[in-house]
Amino acid sequence: MEETYQSQKQPAAGTIAISKTGEVTDLKRKLKSRHLTMISLGGSIGTGLFLASGGAIHSAGPGGALLAYSLIGVMVFFLMTSLAEMAAYMPVAGTFSTYATKFVDPSLGFALGWNYWYNWAITIAAELSAATIIMKFWFPHTPSIIWSAACLVIMFLLNYLSVKGFGEAEYWFSIIKVVTVIAFIIMGGLMVFGIMGGKTIGFHNFTISDGPIHGGFLAVLGIFMAAGFSFQGTELLGVAAGESEDPEKNIPHAVKQVFWRILLFYVLAIFVIGLLIPFTDSKLTASDITMSPFTIVFQRAGIAFAASVMNAIILTAVLSAGNSGMYASTRMLWDLARNGKAPKFLGKLNKNGVPVNALIVTSLVGTLAFLASFFGDGAVYNWLLNASGMSGFIAWLGIAISHYRFRRAYVAQGKDLNDLPYKSKWFPFGPLFAFVVCTIVVLGQNYSAFIGDHIDWQGVLISYIGLPIFFMVWLGYKFAKKTKFVALKDCDLERNH
Repeated sequence: MEETYQSQKQPAAGTIAISKTGEVTDLKRKLKSRHLTMISLGGSIGTGLFLASGGAIHSAGPGGALLAYSLIGVMVFFLMTSLAEMAAYMPVAGTFSTYATKFVDPSLGFALGWNYWYNWAITIAAELSAATIIMKFWFPHTPSIIWSAACLVIMFLLNYLSVKGFGEAEYWFSIIKVVTVIAFIIMGGLMVFGIMGGKTIGFHNFTISDGPIHGGFLAVLGIFMAAGFSFQGTELLGVAAGESEDPEKNIPHAVKQVFWRILLFYVLAIFVIGLLIPFTDSKLTASDITMSPFTIVFQRAGIAFAASVMNAIILTAVLSAGNSGMYASTRMLWDLARNGKAPKFLGKLNKNGVPVNALIVTSLVGTLAFLASFFGDGAVYNWLLNASGMSGFIAWLGIAISHYRFRRAYVAQGKDLNDLPYKSKWFPFGPLFAFVVCTIVVLGQNYSAFIGDHIDWQGVLISYIGLPIFFMVWLGYKFAKKTKFVALKDCDLERNH
């Protein structure tokens, strides 16, 4: 029997819906404008910028890395404006899973929901692993399980207490990261012109060796995936829309600043690193915190204990990513349960409007994945992590497809575009551009496996395993439930706010 999707009225800001039996039935709208602003900003600043940016510059040169991050940044901007248009109009915790269900096909919504939950559940495990490595910097002889357990408890409690607790934690985590990047750019700029740290460097490192772009187009293509990973998390804004106090006002406000944040925190930071550190420097390839480009620059600027300071900052980035991951995956699992796509008990809320059962299950899955890294050579965990890596781009593709269908359905049903709380500019270029770039990145993420005398089938399997899993879930649900593609005139545009 074909599934029907029931729209549910959301409570007013600051209130909470309670059923006749006394059960809490909906999420609390407790996230303020400043929370959403920092969630959209902080979600994209993490180890991808603090650590992986150095490897990107080393692989493609300063110009190649700058080009790759700029192009992905423009794509992410359009993607966020697409998501904002739908989220301001229809703010729900299920976000693109709900939108795909209503505007494309319920089976696609089902697959996107479980894909996104899995993506963040495994990310929690990855962040727990990262946290243990960071703590070993200060306490090299302590058992790993102590630090991973401590971080898990912190993430769990921040999400368990209330959505406001999550919002406040993300706000302050993001403040720390933002201040760090701003300080880095200012100090780096002074060092480029010789005002701090010694001689004038200028643009010398952009002109050494074989020019600013090293390795040509294929090298830049290889950086696209790393750049995309760095930006993943910006879509948290859509998930948080379901608990925003005033989504019609707060979401557009947060998204309008995304472009300038991308320009400031990624493009400028990459530019400064490329100016100060030669891309031929082997230190850029290291994953050790002492070799982070941020640490190297702060040390050259004469900051004492630069490695320890950056280690502490990266720890906050890891906790922030884990905290966000737990929030996003919990809300997605709750929404799936609420709409009959996951076991019913996962749809239960506590008195504070927190989906506690979904939170517990997500935490357990993240813990099990983390423990899997201890068995054998960690092969199980690495496979899970590789499959998760593809999931973020699949979610972005889902956003682009859903927005394209939403806008076409909105017009087809005779509605006035001027009535939208927020209207994405340059439609349909935005979603189409995002779709094309994401597709190129997904298909080309391990192009090197196909180059040479023999195809590296193991490398292909490890890199692309997320794609067949997603299609199996999508088509399996479609055939089981006999869902149908939703015609434009039948798309459910009833507002949830």
